[in-house]
Amino acid sequence: MAENTFDLVILGSGSGGYAAALRGAQLGLSVALIEKDKLGGTCLHRGCIPTKALLHSAEVADTTKEAAHYGVTAAFQGIDMIQVNKYRDSIVDKLYKGLTGLVGSKNITSIQGEGRLTGPRTVTVGSETYTGKNVLLATGSVTKTLGIEIGGRVITSDQALQMDWVPQKVAILGGGVIGVEFASIWRSFGAEVTIIEGLDRLVPNEDPAMSKGLERAYKKRGIDFKLGNKFKQVTQNEAGVTVELESGDSVQADILLVAVGRGPNATGFGFEEQGIAMERGWVLTNDRLETNVPGVYAAGDIVPGLQLAHRGFMQGIFVAEEIAGLNPIVVDEMGIPRVTYCEPEIASVGLTEAQAKEKFGADKVSIYEYNLAGNGKSNILGTAGVIKLIREVNGPVIGFHMIGSRAGEQVGEAQLIVNWEAYPEDVAPLIHAHPTMNEAIGEAHLALAGKPLHAHA
Repeated sequence: MAENTFDLVILGSGSGGYAAALRGAQLGLSVALIEKDKLGGTCLHRGCIPTKALLHSAEVADTTKEAAHYGVTAAFQGIDMIQVNKYRDSIVDKLYKGLTGLVGSKNITSIQGEGRLTGPRTVTVGSETYTGKNVLLATGSVTKTLGIEIGGRVITSDQALQMDWVPQKVAILGGGVIGVEFASIWRSFGAEVTIIEGLDRLVPNEDPAMSKGLERAYKKRGIDFKLGNKFKQVTQNEAGVTVELESGDSVQADILLVAVGRGPNATGFGFEEQGIAMERGWVLTNDRLETNVPGVYAAGDIVPGLQLAHRGFMQGIFVAEEIAGLNPIVVDEMGIPRVTYCEPEIASVGLTEAQAKEKFGADKVSIYEYNLAGNGKSNILGTAGVIKLIREVNGPVIGFHMIGSRAGEQVGEAQLIVNWEAYPEDVAPLIHAHPTMNEAIGEAHLALAGKPLHAHA
């Protein structure tokens, strides 16, 4: 093979890019992996991992505050952000070293530098060009700002992760995943928090039952939120930041976190110039993740759909297997598990109630909500919440939605149930260990199968 010619050239080494590189190398493909920043991308360095580390510090803070309730003598004396950040960085560094070592041990050519598509299947980095029989575009996402100028007291999640102090008052623009997670962190750290959300509920992409549960929990935690409120303008001075709302209200805070979601990071890389079909910044693909240019694929956050690291990871594996001729099964978007790691956590997979009724008809869908008040382990942990199941009448479970502490750890079984199209009657006989939160999944399916036990139905 000529130098700088590969079976697969990958632009971007986030969850999608590095997964494709590892699987491609495993299948005997020659692989070039191009990255301008650090291996692991947003998820490892500025997203999933560091935010979850902060959320764990927040959980420890809350547990310490409540220690007396559990008969433990402990005093909460405050948050040492220097140490919190050291802990966070230690987790990121350990995973980064592990991933770097793993990629380095495989037959993968790693190239450091900013890549640009300069031919249908050619990527240029500096003065070097790399040509692939196939190319994978996996350049990830960037923070959206709605035109608000970022700087000073107005920050995005990137800056929020690097803060070495806890603000007294925080305003958060956006009640989606990023907004409610940072609200949870800062409230646990002792800040007063106000969330401003343009739509009429928090986590608007989730089933409304999850939104109601989260709003109830946040009220109890003292987190304020203004729903159905769009911002008009943002001003800041030495004393603080003011967010004026279209309703005429205003919110004052020390810091404003702009958390209105993330957009595709797909412009400025030469994609359009090489004829790649795009729409509003997204790279368009067919269901096998191939763009309109033969041999050029895209994966992860630049492809329309859920912007989740594990989606990108699976899509990266899919592309490598597709190129290797294994004809892999198409990744089903509705079967991808989703977790919001605030306190309480939200976990879901499959259709919401509204989506199910729209798809099958209101009379063809059956709903059941199981309250965690009947679950022993939930009582021990002191968490409230529900599991909401949606099934086709006389058919499989098509939606699973749960809110409660550690709900994210339960989504594994939920995704098997939904993706394997299990009937409640299939799940009901399976024995769930007692006492676990997982047991609540068994109880909910017992009830939906027509034999409720620990449930008022």
